[in-house]
Amino acid sequence: MSSDEQRLHELGYAQELARSMSAFSNFAVSFTIISVLSGCLTLYGFGMNTGGPAMITWGWPLVGLMTLFVGMAMAEVCSSYPTAGGLYYWAAKLAPSHGPAWSWFTGWFNFLGQVAVTAGVDFGAASFMNALLDLQFGFAATPVHTIMLFGIVLLAHGLLNTLGVKLASLLSNVSVWWHVFGVLVIVGALVVVPAKHQSASFVFTHFTNNTGWHSGLYVGLLGLLLAQYTFTGYDASAHMTEETVDAAKAGPRGIVMSILVSLVAGWVLLVGITFAIQNYDGALASKTGVPPAQIFIDALGATGGKLLLLVAIGAQFFCGMSSVTANSRMIYAFSRDGALPGSQLWHRINKRTKTPTNAVWLAAGGAFLLGLPYLWNATAYAAVTSIAVIGLYIAYVLPVILRLLQGDRFQRGPWHLGRWSKPVGVIAVAWTLVISVLFMLPTTGPVTAENFNYTPLAVLLVLGFAGAWWLVSAREWFTGPKVQGSQEELAAIEHELEF
Repeated sequence: MSSDEQRLHELGYAQELARSMSAFSNFAVSFTIISVLSGCLTLYGFGMNTGGPAMITWGWPLVGLMTLFVGMAMAEVCSSYPTAGGLYYWAAKLAPSHGPAWSWFTGWFNFLGQVAVTAGVDFGAASFMNALLDLQFGFAATPVHTIMLFGIVLLAHGLLNTLGVKLASLLSNVSVWWHVFGVLVIVGALVVVPAKHQSASFVFTHFTNNTGWHSGLYVGLLGLLLAQYTFTGYDASAHMTEETVDAAKAGPRGIVMSILVSLVAGWVLLVGITFAIQNYDGALASKTGVPPAQIFIDALGATGGKLLLLVAIGAQFFCGMSSVTANSRMIYAFSRDGALPGSQLWHRINKRTKTPTNAVWLAAGGAFLLGLPYLWNATAYAAVTSIAVIGLYIAYVLPVILRLLQGDRFQRGPWHLGRWSKPVGVIAVAWTLVISVLFMLPTTGPVTAENFNYTPLAVLLVLGFAGAWWLVSAREWFTGPKVQGSQEELAAIEHELEF
């Protein structure tokens, strides 16, 4: 038995999933879900309206630094408990009392956030695909067409994820290099080809407010959503630990390195695009509804612009693929402990591929439902991204709060922060409180039925459902993460999966 399998047995679980993922692949999954070519580009138009170049340029390093504090605090806990349940398992083990309740609500917020991230990523990919099809074939960028493409992308990601973790791992590895070289290609082309560029003063200081609100401070803070939405999903490294070799070190490193590499790559990308803007208002008014597409075309011409769009769409496709992978593992683990309706169905393992196939389709189906309001709500995409940020960051920070309460009683894993653990954790909690309030606020004014930010409704719906279920029933039977059995029983489970 390997040390990874032994540690998993100590945590109470059998090695049901195929442990074939390297440390690089573990990092690659989180880096791919952060995906600077997805988050930065799909919300770039939002950033142009809410703060403009100044907030796009300076908001990124600010948010990236604060996210690093959150990631480091999570990584320390991940090293102690390398299991697919991730956040909700950590909450159960760290809570001084009422562990099942902490675990229950952490898991539900994690579930909401992960489904919203998948929806946001694949909706962004669909929007960019629609823009390219509109430019090339006249396939108009309408809400109906975008939702149709959204469904096709989710279907593709569901099918690819049912083929096994080795394929998901391979695609994540390819994705890292696609993102790195993609950023270099896009920025390189935008630096070399255009005859003129914006001034440094424009890129670093120009402030734009097209929101309808009069407070520059409020609008600037709203503009941080571009960066904060991009810096989500890195808990994937924790959810993939049951499939990763040397998980107690590889999982934490995957979390931290994915944030660091994205911080550098994303800033280079955003500054490069902003310098290359030829017609600011024209990009915002683009008939494709995707301002970066117009920026590429204005700077490079039609052919060059379409080629850069293809690079971005490829990255977004990889990102959505990894998002479904990580989401399905969280669903599998949460269902393994009986916390989702129909848990027996969602945690079932495909014996041939050793993957939770049913959980894959729940992840894809849930994401599709979350994106549907775009058919009648013009700001639905910003709402989905806000839901992703709030749902995930609440789930991220609850175990961090509990770890702080543990103090010196916390049993560290091989990757830890030493004496910096408390200050890093306090900063992570404070930042999460700020953004959880900020991204529930209206993004455009005056507020109407068409531009209403439905983020608070979605968060309250999930909180209300989880809370009511807890009070009425779950508190009687949900005991937190279940131990699957003794060493002999765990070995029997593993033996059964071999046949």
